Amino acid sequence: MTTDYSSALRAASDAAGNQHYPAGALYVVATPIGNLADITLRALQVLQLCDTIACEDTRHTQQMLRAYGIDKSSHQLLAVHQHNESEAAQGVVSLLQQQKRVAYVSDAGTPGISDPGARLVATVHAAGLRVMPLPGASSVTTLLSAAAVGATSEETSGFVFQGFLPAKAGERASAVETLAAEARAVVLLEAPHRILALAQSLAVLGERQVTVGRELTKQFESIAQMPAAEFASWLQADSHRQRGEFVLVLHPAPVAAQGGGNTKLLKLLMTELPLKTAVKLAAEITGEHRNALYEEALALKKEDSDDTLGPGGPA
Repeated sequence: MTTDYSSALRAASDAAGNQHYPAGALYVVATPIGNLADITLRALQVLQLCDTIACEDTRHTQQMLRAYGIDKSSHQLLAVHQHNESEAAQGVVSLLQQQKRVAYVSDAGTPGISDPGARLVATVHAAGLRVMPLPGASSVTTLLSAAAVGATSEETSGFVFQGFLPAKAGERASAVETLAAEARAVVLLEAPHRILALAQSLAVLGERQVTVGRELTKQFESIAQMPAAEFASWLQADSHRQRGEFVLVLHPAPVAAQGGGNTKLLKLLMTELPLKTAVKLAAEITGEHRNALYEEALALKKEDSDDTLGPGGPA
């Protein structure tokens, strides 16, 4: 069933039509991350009004515009994506200097965060021209609002936007090691073909909570929360869980539990990392003294060695 947005266009004209939209300005327009109904009235008004729409993918944007009943010719769409952004930005500056209104949209969400747009905006600023942001949908704030990362007074306020971690396993493991030392919440993005590899890398964080957002705002949206150590097995329990686009919130590092609360974390880290690295990372996560953790790690290693040899000892 096709949704009729003609009433939304009229509402946009009524609510936002009398506002000031200066010529020669770049309008950075947030668009829905999945559900077309999440467009704002001001975004609809600007998309109707502007002379040119610069966009990450002209075909995707044309499809979105037609869904809203906005008629723009192909000559009014300008491709500005990660492979040509620096060069295409000069063309946008030229249009603005001719007193044209130009809107920029990415394929979904707010441009310039993880999607292209930042270099375009920087170029427009450098030319002394105006940039006007139109707020709207963002996968980052959407999942944060459902993750409850600030629900307890023990948690550190604020969050860090990390985006996509490196695709190569070694580089990704190093990035996770860095994230483990971050006390604040961390927002990550991932594609479906790499989500399991990311989950396996995050397992070293043990009991640290992860909120997983999949297909946000779409028909099959799902939000789940679990310890990082259980994330990979959760994905593997149902093949559907590995489909779609992902946003993750790595919750603030928990306050270390007193008396033996580090054993499970050390065991998890030692299965993936050398002993000294595991101890260093555990100290950063828990705030415990490294020497005490090192002694515990040595004891765990000896215990594992004794278990391997069995009750009879060496042959």
